[in-house]
Amino acid sequence: MKIRVYYEDTDVGGVVYYANYLKFCERARSELFFKKGLTPHISDMEFFVVKEVDAKYIKPAKFGDLLDVSAKLESKKSASLIMHQEVRRENELLFTARFKLAYLKEFKPAKIPQELFEVFLND
Repeated sequence: MKIRVYYEDTDVGGVVYYANYLKFCERARSELFFKKGLTPHISDMEFFVVKEVDAKYIKPAKFGDLLDVSAKLESKKSASLIMHQEVRRENELLFTARFKLAYLKEFKPAKIPQELFEVFLND
């Protein structure tokens, strides 16, 4: 998905504030659901949460940049999955991260239903 860097995304130096890369990745994961006519918040008792993040900041994005944020399924277990995400400016890699997402039902780990797992499969 494409994201424009606005002034509100940057620090005093006009560079994207580090935590905003995580927000950009969250938006890209949410878009996977929206493209399938779903929402990432399945219900008040059924949802995904981020359990772990391994992030690497490679080069800075700056005010006005147009970024491409990708989200690809790397692996899956019954109640969790790993997403590999990248933020690029044209072909230049700026940020990469691996997110471990856990599926919770009634606030406890649960098996990911097949229809929800399919949201993460590449078309």
